[in-house]
Amino acid sequence: MNLGRLLISAGVVLIAIGALVLLLNKANLPLGRLPGDIVYRGKNTTFYFPWVTCLILSLLGTLLLWFFNRRP
Repeated sequence: MNLGRLLISAGVVLIAIGALVLLLNKANLPLGRLPGDIVYRGKNTTFYFPWVTCLILSLLGTLLLWFFNRRP
């Protein structure tokens, strides 16, 4: 596969992921605001770490890579 096809494929994948995130936001399941994500609000600062969202995205990425790298 040459570089041009790889870049076009990556662009299509990014567009699909963006559309999926928009659909999930409309379905009241916003990524990054799931139960279990850590939020600390101080007087002048806010610390936010979406660890549940990171776990879910990591699991989905692992499953996708496993599925596409299987040998027939």
